Amino acid sequence: MAFPPLVAGPSGRQRGSVVNAPEEAGERAEAGRRRRPGPGAAADVRRAGWLALLVVWVLWGSTYFAIRVGVQTLPPLLMAGIRYVAAGLLMFPFALRSGGPQVRAADRPRASGWWSAALVGTLLLAGGNGGVSVGERTVPSGLAALLVATVPLWLILIDRILNGTRIGLLAMAGLLAGVIGVGFLAGPFGGGTGHAGAGHGAAGGSPGTGIVIILVASISWASGTIASRRVPLPARPLLATSMQMLAGGVVLLVAAAATGEFGRFSPSQVSAASWLALAYLIGPGSIIAFSAYMVAVRRLPTATVATYAYVNPIIAVMLGTAFLGEALTASMLAGGALIVVAVALVVRSQAAATR
Repeated sequence: MAFPPLVAGPSGRQRGSVVNAPEEAGERAEAGRRRRPGPGAAADVRRAGWLALLVVWVLWGSTYFAIRVGVQTLPPLLMAGIRYVAAGLLMFPFALRSGGPQVRAADRPRASGWWSAALVGTLLLAGGNGGVSVGERTVPSGLAALLVATVPLWLILIDRILNGTRIGLLAMAGLLAGVIGVGFLAGPFGGGTGHAGAGHGAAGGSPGTGIVIILVASISWASGTIASRRVPLPARPLLATSMQMLAGGVVLLVAAAATGEFGRFSPSQVSAASWLALAYLIGPGSIIAFSAYMVAVRRLPTATVATYAYVNPIIAVMLGTAFLGEALTASMLAGGALIVVAVALVVRSQAAATR
């Protein structure tokens, strides 16, 4: 899934979100640009940043396609759990060695950090990614991506409820456009009704239920983002993220066992395409995409990096339509366009607020 990772600020509390990319990373990038000696070096760094951002656009946008292929023959919670446990195990040893000796000595995994990672990982990955994986059994991947794009809207609403943060006119316009867009997607004549083969997955069932599950998953992700700012997590982004992956992956595996997915799972019945999709989600979809994101936030302006929030759904819709035969109705186009506009307005409002 294309949910963005979180990056810690100087206090060790996570500050990044889908609304605004990490301010601390942006500040470091700006400071680095001021220190660079010449225009040639600056151009090289900027090109590297744009290349990394292109990787983020494509890889995170394609995870919806991979999830849809994976859950055709893999149980959704089990698949998501394996994805994050495997990615976390691969990233954690490198994360422990990241930074200089003083940083490593001061920023070690502690019990409080693991409890925080468990809380955040449960909301972000188990509730967020797990919910999307379940929802994509009955919802086309392009529609799922458009629904997940509402995360910035839930973020500013939750921030308003919990912290009393004022919602500006630009963000309010974005909220209104987003609500109307969701109405187009989830309404009786919207993309959620689907077409034969596009709206029903391996488990059958109602696309309407899947839409609700994905919207709840988006709220869970937004809630985890807000919670992550209030709990003690390692300051090193790679370490915090790998701990969240491990904790969230374990929660997903427990949920898979509790819902009987292990009992129904038979490796011999899993298609080669689903195994390849899982491998893609572990490697390019998690590890490589996160690494590229970290390069992008250090080399490009925050507002530029934030464009992934509305480019990813476009990539997902294109892949779903081209390779999975997913229907692209007029209502889905209208709803998707409104949500992309809504996210753009929210991102612009957040960028203006941080100037």
